[in-house]
Amino acid sequence: MNAAGFPLLSLLTFLPLAGAVVILTLRGEEKVVAENARWAALWTSLIVFALSLILWFQFDKVDPGFQFVERLDWMSDFGITYHMGVDGISVLFVLLSTLLTPICILASWEAIQSRVREYMVAFLVLETMMVGMFCALDFIVFYVFFEGVLIPMFLIIGVWGGRRRVYASFKFFLYTLLGSVLMLLAILLLWYRAGTTDIPTLFQHAIPPALQTWIFLAFFASFAVKVPMWPLHTWLPDAHVEAPTAGSVILAGVLLKMGGYGFLRFSLPMLPQASADFAPFIYALSIVAVVYTSLVALAQEDMKKLIAYSSVAHMGIVTLGIFTFNAQGLSGALFQMLSHGIVSGALFLCVGVLYDRIHSREIARYGGVAKVMPAYAAIFMLFTMASVALPGLAGFPGELLVIVAAWKVNPWVAFGAALGMILGAAYMLYLYKRVAFGRITRDDLRGLLDMSAREHLVFAPLVILTVWMGVAPQSFLSFFEASVNALVARHEAALGAARLAGM
Repeated sequence: MNAAGFPLLSLLTFLPLAGAVVILTLRGEEKVVAENARWAALWTSLIVFALSLILWFQFDKVDPGFQFVERLDWMSDFGITYHMGVDGISVLFVLLSTLLTPICILASWEAIQSRVREYMVAFLVLETMMVGMFCALDFIVFYVFFEGVLIPMFLIIGVWGGRRRVYASFKFFLYTLLGSVLMLLAILLLWYRAGTTDIPTLFQHAIPPALQTWIFLAFFASFAVKVPMWPLHTWLPDAHVEAPTAGSVILAGVLLKMGGYGFLRFSLPMLPQASADFAPFIYALSIVAVVYTSLVALAQEDMKKLIAYSSVAHMGIVTLGIFTFNAQGLSGALFQMLSHGIVSGALFLCVGVLYDRIHSREIARYGGVAKVMPAYAAIFMLFTMASVALPGLAGFPGELLVIVAAWKVNPWVAFGAALGMILGAAYMLYLYKRVAFGRITRDDLRGLLDMSAREHLVFAPLVILTVWMGVAPQSFLSFFEASVNALVARHEAALGAARLAGM
């Protein structure tokens, strides 16, 4: 139980598993079971989202510490406990996970027609793993959830994906697993030195600078793949292209944030000296990611691949902001992760709307869609503008804060980040122009029906959030302001102490 006597975080984490068990018990005719599975998954995810709203409304924004804390003895002889809690850095990611899950279930309502029950179970298990990862305050508990995400995502890509789904799913699994094994070794080393895997306790444990370097590299191996940072990004385009639409949404919306969250939660507070030492290296990789993958996106003929490469570029802005080590950069990186989760997820849904009708993602296959699907074209335009960081939409505040923070570190670093915005406008407007405008040259495009009521319902919360985050960014920035300021102060104090010790 937490201080309020109600285990809200545990309920948020494990309620989707209860829904999955209910779905597994369904019996009867296949069509009836499939329909009941859809409704059971939707209602379960909506209840979880409602509980996350309670978490949001009750969260104390001025408290930089962990809230709604729950602790239970698990393997106490080994210093391992079931420890859960959220702070300003993690609370909005919990909300993002619980929001995108029902949206993904609704988006899959008609697109998934085979093994529907198993598909819905996979999504609910995935939700448990995502929420648990953002709430975990013990390294072993975190690692269980962090790795547990791989299994349902592997199945979603490998079973319900495209023609090369098996190749893409194994590539995704092996890339991410390899880095995570090194992270596990680092966790075991921390446990050996401190006698505990409790994360808040390890925040107070001084790690020698030489050891920080090795632990940082082990964490980097895992988090850089998850972001993904260049040149460890090659699994992402394949995974996105072969995944079903909802799989791409959750992959871009939440799973790519696991790496950035790991850097913020562990690398900066626990390994301040190593983080500062490796900052120039991170800047170089981030700028290469921003520029190189933007240029690669310009050359794509597949809509999903273009958006996938754009995700690598946007996450390059995130890692750049994290390693500026100032409040503006960290706040900008967090805001960018949230806005990217909304906008990139929506862009993959936009691709899915067309794919469900034409069964093609080739850009050259389309043209003049705005003439027959005006509502769709308007929504697609909104998210395109948000992706290129148009002021007044979700993509702008985060990128602006990161560029301002980067300028304080090095003007050339800021220039690299700003160049990404220019190239982003090039490839996204190029995509929109070829798909929405021009003449309709194919007969099957003339008869396209505009979005259904279900599709409007899927996009509605994403449209609202995209505008809200652009018009009133402070209502989101205020949630992690106290935690970010505390993290910056702790990082600067640790570096100051290290400099004094070296004198």
